[in-house]
Amino acid sequence: MKRFFIGALAFIGALSILFVVGVVGLLMLAASSKPGVPSNLVLELDLQQPLPEYTLDTSLAGAFGEEPTSLRDVVEGLEKGATDPRVKSLVVRIGQPGSSAQVQEMRDAVKAFRASGKRAVAYADGFGEAGNGTGAYYLASAFDAVYIQPSGDVGLTGLVMETPFARDAFAKFGVKPEFGKRAEFKNAVNTFTDESYGPHQREATEAFGGGLFQQVVKGVAEGRKLTEDEVRALIDRAPFMGQAAVDAKLVDGLRYRDEIHDELKKQAGDGAEFLYVDKYLERAGRPHQTGTTIALIYGVGEVLRGKSQSNPLSGGQVMGGDTVAAAFRKAVEDPSVKAILFRVDSPGGSYSASDTIRREVQRAREAGKPVIVSMGTYAASGGYFVAMAGDKIVAQPGTLTGSIGVYNGKFVTSELWAKLGVNFDTIAFGKNATFSSSDKEFTPEQRAQLESELDTIYLDFTSRAAQARNMPLEKLQSVAKGRVWTGEDALERGLVDALGGYPKALELAREAAKLEKDAPVRIVVFPRPRPTGQVLSELLGKHEADNSDDEATGHAAMSSQVLEQVRAVYRVGAKLGLTGQGAEGRMLYAPLPEVRW
Repeated sequence: MKRFFIGALAFIGALSILFVVGVVGLLMLAASSKPGVPSNLVLELDLQQPLPEYTLDTSLAGAFGEEPTSLRDVVEGLEKGATDPRVKSLVVRIGQPGSSAQVQEMRDAVKAFRASGKRAVAYADGFGEAGNGTGAYYLASAFDAVYIQPSGDVGLTGLVMETPFARDAFAKFGVKPEFGKRAEFKNAVNTFTDESYGPHQREATEAFGGGLFQQVVKGVAEGRKLTEDEVRALIDRAPFMGQAAVDAKLVDGLRYRDEIHDELKKQAGDGAEFLYVDKYLERAGRPHQTGTTIALIYGVGEVLRGKSQSNPLSGGQVMGGDTVAAAFRKAVEDPSVKAILFRVDSPGGSYSASDTIRREVQRAREAGKPVIVSMGTYAASGGYFVAMAGDKIVAQPGTLTGSIGVYNGKFVTSELWAKLGVNFDTIAFGKNATFSSSDKEFTPEQRAQLESELDTIYLDFTSRAAQARNMPLEKLQSVAKGRVWTGEDALERGLVDALGGYPKALELAREAAKLEKDAPVRIVVFPRPRPTGQVLSELLGKHEADNSDDEATGHAAMSSQVLEQVRAVYRVGAKLGLTGQGAEGRMLYAPLPEVRW
C-alpha cells in the first residue's frame, strides 16, 4: 500500500511537470507565431469604456487573459503609427472616454497623429442618446471628421457636478460624524456633515466646473472651426438629432459603421486591413525602446501602506507606499537610469504612506536621478503630496490638482446599534483608549488632541509643499486650504510647471537628463514585470523575495487577495459609519467630484 501511494504521488508529480512544460511550450509557440503588421492598414480603437491608467500584474494578465488597453498604449500606439508608412489612417468609435484629463491626453495624441498628415475619423451610434454626451463629443472634436448614424444624436449639453449630502440620513440612522479638517475648502467630510453646498465648497466646485466647461468650449470651437460664443449657444440648444447635428456643423455626416469603414479602406488602398491600436503596438513594437534609459513608475489609486494591489470587485487600484517606494529605490540603484518619469493618478489617502513615497522621490533627486511627475485624472491631497517633491510637475488642463489639506475623525454609531437592539459595553485601559472607538464620542480632551494633530499635519504638508515649489509659506497656504484646482488654474498658481501628458513629461525628462530634444530614450517600467511562473508562484503563496525591496515589489498571495475582497465589503460599511474604521488611512484624501458630461 505504501508503494502504491508513493507511485501515485510520483505519477501526479510527473503529470504536473508535463502540464507546466506544456503550458510554457504553448506560450512560446504562441509568441513565435504572432502575425505581423499588414503592409497597408487603418488603425482602429473602440472607446466604449474608459481606459485604465495602469494594470497591475501585467505579465500574468498578458499570458492568461486579454490585457486591458491602457491610456499609455493608445498614446504610444498613435505616436508609433504617425511615423509608420504602413499606417494610413485612424478610426475611433467613441462611447465613454473617461475623465477630462484622459480625454485631453487622447485629444493631444490624435492631434499629433493628424499633424503627420494622416486622417483621423471619429464616429458614434450617438453622443449621449438622450443623455449627456459632452465628454465623448469633446474628444471627437479633435478628429478630422465626426460621424453619427442617422438615428443618432449629439448630446452636447454641458457639465453637471453632483455631490451627495447625507447629514439628515445619518441623523435618522443614528450615526454621528465627528470630523475635523484643515482648511475651509477641504470638503471631503461635507458629504457627512452638511445638507447642501456651503459657500466655500460652492465656490471651489463652481470654479473647478467652470474651468472644465471653458476648456470644452475652447476645444470644440477649435476642432469644429466655430467661435466660442457659437459653441456656447449650441450647448444651450442641445441635444441635436441627426440632420440637425449636421446643420449645426457638429458632425460631418450621417453614416453607419460599414459606410465609414468602407470609405477608409478605399482611401487606404488595395488590400488595406483594420487593426486595433493595442494589437498594432504589440506587433510593431513600442516606441522608446532604445537609447538612454528613463524609468517609468506608476502611482495609481488610493494611497495606502503596504503593497500596491487591485480590487476585482471595485475595479480600483491601491498605490501601496511600500511598492512605489521600492520601485524608486530600484530605479535609483540601476546605473542605466538617467531620469525617472513618475505617473500619478490618485485622490490621496494615508498621510504616512504618502510621506513614504515623497521621501523616496526626494532621495532619488538627491542621488542625481531627476524626477518628472506626470499627473493623470487627479493628483489631489495625498496624490499631490507624493508628487510635489518632483523636479517638474506636468498636468493636463483638466487634472484635478491640489487639495492641500487634511481631515480626520470617526463615525459614532452607538445610537444606530441601539436602534437595532445591540448595545456595546466598553472597558478601557488608558485615558484615550477609546479615541478611535465608534461607540464613544470624542471627549473634550480627545477633540483638542484631534485638532492639534490636524494642525501639525497641515503645517507639515504646506511647509513641504512651499519648500518643494520654491514658494513662501504664506503664498502656498493662500492656494492650499484644502482647495482643488484644475491643472490650468494650478499652473497659474505655481502648483505645477507645465500642461500636457506623457509626451510633455518625456520632453522634460530628456531635458532634466541633459539629453538632446529628440534623443532616443528607452522607457522601462519599474518595478520590472516578472516572468509568468514567478507571478503564479507568488499568487499561490510561495515566498520568492530575497530582501524587503523584492518583497515590496512583489504580489500578494492568493489567499490574502481573497481575504482582501472580503475586507472590501467591510470597508463599505466603514464609509457609511457602520464600523469604527471610516477614516483610517484617508487623512490626505480628496474624492473626485461626480461630473456628468
